[in-house]
Amino acid sequence: MNNSSFGRGIGFAVTSFVLWGVLPLYWKFLTAIDSLHILALRIIGSLMLVGAILAIQKNFAWPAVFKDRAKGGLMIVTAFTISANWGLYIWAVNKGHTIEASLGYYINPLVSIALGLIFFREKLKALQWAAFALAAAGVLILTVLSGSFPWISIALALTFGIYGLFKKKVSLSALESLGAETLAALPLGVILLLFRFGRGADGLPRVLPGWRELAYFAELPVHTWIILAFCGAVTAFPLYCFAKGAKLLPLSTVGFLQFFSPTFQFLLGYFIFREYFPARYFSAFTCIWAAVIIYIISLKTVPRGGVKNV
Repeated sequence: MNNSSFGRGIGFAVTSFVLWGVLPLYWKFLTAIDSLHILALRIIGSLMLVGAILAIQKNFAWPAVFKDRAKGGLMIVTAFTISANWGLYIWAVNKGHTIEASLGYYINPLVSIALGLIFFREKLKALQWAAFALAAAGVLILTVLSGSFPWISIALALTFGIYGLFKKKVSLSALESLGAETLAALPLGVILLLFRFGRGADGLPRVLPGWRELAYFAELPVHTWIILAFCGAVTAFPLYCFAKGAKLLPLSTVGFLQFFSPTFQFLLGYFIFREYFPARYFSAFTCIWAAVIIYIISLKTVPRGGVKNV
């Protein structure tokens, strides 16, 4: 990997993580809408936007990826993991768990780095190992201090970590892979809009018609409809940047750059949304932020020949 590719990869990755970091502000404007409906509209809106861009480019070959069983299966896995991540994240933000969600994205880089070491045999420098150890210590301290198993954080970390792993294996371009994974997720989006899951009169679990429950959309104010109209764009653009960055960088580098996102999320949760965060937690976050600084310093020592992705 040459220095030019490495620099472009850094630019794409940082852009995606900064945008994801400030996205809670966007979802807070949509608290009147059911989280599962928002997820459905994210999937459908993203597919419509990306599909339109690819059509303008006269690129109609990308759906053929599903003719290949292995590639099609890979797209289904990425669609499932990113949809689970989206849905849980929206729910967490709109239920007042932004800081807990930010912890998930602090844990996520550790998952990405571990996956990079295991599946791609990526190597870390001494400074990067030190940063990894500091970040792991910070996450451990924060988990212990919280006094309960952070299931939201762990689930967000695992789903996005696995998503990043499989994005490294996708042979399509960033835009084509985004189109394919949203197409794979389309049935889920339609189901979430048209059905609901509950219990019948006999108390047994049932899948029930849910389209009548969409009536509340007609009562939404105009500004909510305008914000909702951009669901596809605010979903697709950061994912496109992430896909470009993931292709150009080692997974371990992508992992540490991800710390930008939860830092912004934490700042929003603490200063803007006024969520509960005891002062003692700052000891853990100090370890994590120090790890980010150390890793950034290590990037300045990239060899003249570039980063070797072993």
